[in-house]
Amino acid sequence: MSDFTQWPLRPELLEALAGQGISAPTPIQQASLADILAGRDVLGQAKTGSGKTLAFALGLLSRLQPVPGVQALVLCPTRELADQVAQAVRRAAARLPNLKVSAFYGGIPLRVHVESLVHEPAVVVGTPGRVLELIETGALKPDALNTLVLDEADRMLDMGFEPAIQAICKTLPARRQTLLFSATFPEAVRALSKGYQREPSEILLDADTRSEHIEQLFFEVPGNRKNDALVQLLGRLQPAQALVFCNTKLDCQSVEQHLAKAGFDVTALHGDLEQRERDEAMVRFQNGSVRVLVATDVAARGLDVAGLELVLSYELAHQADVHVHRVGRTGRAGMAGRALALVAPAEIGRVKAIEEQMGFSAQWQRIDLGQIALKPLKAEWRTLIIDAGRKDKLRPGDILGALTGKQAVAGADVGKIALFDTRAYVGIRRAVADKALQTLRQDKIKGRNFRVRVLDH
Repeated sequence: MSDFTQWPLRPELLEALAGQGISAPTPIQQASLADILAGRDVLGQAKTGSGKTLAFALGLLSRLQPVPGVQALVLCPTRELADQVAQAVRRAAARLPNLKVSAFYGGIPLRVHVESLVHEPAVVVGTPGRVLELIETGALKPDALNTLVLDEADRMLDMGFEPAIQAICKTLPARRQTLLFSATFPEAVRALSKGYQREPSEILLDADTRSEHIEQLFFEVPGNRKNDALVQLLGRLQPAQALVFCNTKLDCQSVEQHLAKAGFDVTALHGDLEQRERDEAMVRFQNGSVRVLVATDVAARGLDVAGLELVLSYELAHQADVHVHRVGRTGRAGMAGRALALVAPAEIGRVKAIEEQMGFSAQWQRIDLGQIALKPLKAEWRTLIIDAGRKDKLRPGDILGALTGKQAVAGADVGKIALFDTRAYVGIRRAVADKALQTLRQDKIKGRNFRVRVLDH
């Protein structure tokens, strides 16, 4: 099939796809949509960036009925992935009237989520721990549920969520569609499928972990010179953006501080941050107001930045499959990418496991640390934060209109707009950021005045 009109999708869903400029299905959508739309259980494998989220989003939205209650539940391993999936479902449902999609995860007081469920959403996306809490309190009632999605099931099991998943599934209607997606299929994932799916259609794509359009290079570097090597590689290559992986929170903080001191526009993402700080780190990286994001693997799980040129492992992951996931952050949707790794002598042994996992011979390059030609990565964009969001009925178009209505700012100077329940973030080209800030402070948005400021850390 060459386009989405060949499937029995609701006209509103086709309109939303057209509005996003999506016309050709990806291989995982091509292979799975017929079964998903027919109501069959699906066990799917596809690498990161393959389009699986849109595949199950179209499926669960197609099954929604004009009845109250939660009808679809998507379980994800991390808060960041839950947020991204919820946003993707909202985009797919943009033309469906009065459809509420909610994301629930830890880091936010339980009472906030309980209050949100007074007006029940049709679709819930969340982490297993928080979803189970909401079910046990009686706030989330799954009686009307017809679709369950287990996204990145291997990662959920790795993170110890199996008991919570089992407890949740016991509360769900037996007659439901269950879609399970996983990057890998260890025995534990197979067992999960056998326990909760009925004769699923198996769709195994991209099991080969090699990626011909991603250049992978390894650099042997003394452990105490990694910061110098990192600064030199980023300064020399000048990627539009780079994602730097660290194994620990402490390394994340140390590397961020080193790069910031060297003049880079950088932020960090790790488990010690409050939820709002995590949201803001993701927003700033996704809208380009920081050029480098330093992150742990768990924090970056589900991070999706279109056209990300470079990922760099400050330290090799302890497990080869984690390295594969790091590499999968770049070169998405068939685009070229580059994955670099700094390898201390003590880490050499991990390279062999990566070679076996990915089916290739590591390509090594030398790096001369004698002279560091410093050219830090500076961002072309800044982020404005508005203290109003979805609960204030604010929409991206309202913000764009306030900025461009009196030709104060050109539309091309307004970047990504991210809406949360009580706040909004706007990417603004650096050269006009002060003017945009003044405009939003002086003029009203939807007839109201809101607090606006520049988000800088």
